[in-house]
Amino acid sequence: MSQSGSAAALEWVAAFRSGVISPFEQIQLAPPRGFRDQTVRQTLVPAGGGEHVRVRLTNRYGRVPLTLGAVRVALRETSDEIVPETEREVRFGGVGEVSIPPGGDVVSDPVDLPVEAGTPLSLSLYLPGETALATFSHQPMEMAYVAEGDQVSAPALPEAEEIAARFYVSGLDVLAPEGTAIAVAFGDSWFEGVGTTMGANRRSVDALNARLERGWVVNQGIAGNRLLVDEVGEHALARLERDALSVPGVTHVLLCFGINDLGLPGMAGQAAAAAEDLIAGFTELARRVRGRGLTSLVSTIGPFAGATYPGISTPEGLAARRRVNQWIRTGGVFDGIFDVAHAVQDPANPDFIRPDFDSGDGMHLNDAGARAMAEAVDLATLLL
Repeated sequence: MSQSGSAAALEWVAAFRSGVISPFEQIQLAPPRGFRDQTVRQTLVPAGGGEHVRVRLTNRYGRVPLTLGAVRVALRETSDEIVPETEREVRFGGVGEVSIPPGGDVVSDPVDLPVEAGTPLSLSLYLPGETALATFSHQPMEMAYVAEGDQVSAPALPEAEEIAARFYVSGLDVLAPEGTAIAVAFGDSWFEGVGTTMGANRRSVDALNARLERGWVVNQGIAGNRLLVDEVGEHALARLERDALSVPGVTHVLLCFGINDLGLPGMAGQAAAAAEDLIAGFTELARRVRGRGLTSLVSTIGPFAGATYPGISTPEGLAARRRVNQWIRTGGVFDGIFDVAHAVQDPANPDFIRPDFDSGDGMHLNDAGARAMAEAVDLATLLL
C-alpha cells in the first residue's frame, strides 16, 4: 500500500499492535509462562512502512519488575532466522538494558531500519532474570521462539522451543508521512485471527489491509474479549482509550464485539448478556469514538449456533444476537457498519457459519471466511 501525505513532513504512527492480557485470569485459552536467562524471538509484521521504527514493550500485568538485558530487531528470513546484515540494537534512553516496573510500558529510541508493509521483522528479547508470569498475547496466530541464554544476535535458533503466543510486545511504530491514516481494528478473536492459518497472515485484518491503496489497519483484537465484562482481557469500554483512541495516528476505529458476551457466560452456566445491555455498550463506544473526532465502523455479530464448545450456543444468546444485529443495521449510531454476519452466514441456516467459511469449531472463521469478513467492509466508508 502506498502512503498518503508528503515525504517532507514525518510523524510517528502505529504500524503494528498486539492486544495483551494478564497471565492471572481465571479463563485461560493459552497457558501463561515466565522466563529466566532466555531469549524470546518473535515475529512482527508491520501493516505500513517507514524509514525508522520504534518498539513498544509492556509489563502491564506483571507483578515484579521486568529486566530486558538486550533487545534486537532485524528483518526476518524465515521462522526463527533473521537477515543478519539488517540486525539493529534497540535502545531505551540511549542504553541497551531496560527495566519496566509492574504495570509499566516503554517505548524505544528510534531505530534506523527501513521497513515495508507486510515485510516480517524479528524482535529478539533477552530476559536475564526470573520474570514471573509474562504479560502476553494469547492467540496471535504466530509463533514465538524461546532459546537458552543470550542469543539475540544469533542468525537462527535451531534448538528453540516454539510457543503459539507473543510476550511483552504491545506494538511497533514507524516514522511515516504526516497525514497517514491509521485504522484500529478493536475487537475480539474475529480480528485477532483465531481459526486462520498459523503464521500465514490471513486474519481478517490482513485481508483488509491487502485491499487498501493508502493508509492501513492495525490489529487490537483479543480472543475471548467482551464488550461489557472483564473476562479475557479488560472489556472494551475499559481498554478503549489505551488500545484504540490513543494509538498514534488513529483516524478510524473498527469495532467487532458481542459474540463473547453472548456465548462465554454459558460455559459457566450463566445467562447471556441482554441485547439491551449490548446496545447500551455499543452506543457508549460510538459516543466516545465520536467525541475524539474519529470515525467509527461496527461489525454485526457473527453466527455461532454451531459452536462446539459446551454452553456457548443457547437460544437466548442467538436471539439476542439477532436483536442487536437488527439495531446495528438500522440504529444509525455509528458512522458506518460492515455486515459480517450476513457475509459469512449459512444462507440455509443464518445462525450458523457457512460451512466453507467455518474453521471447524462453529464459532471462528477459516482463511476464506476471514477474507469474506474483510470484503464486507465498504472501502468508501473507511476512506483511509
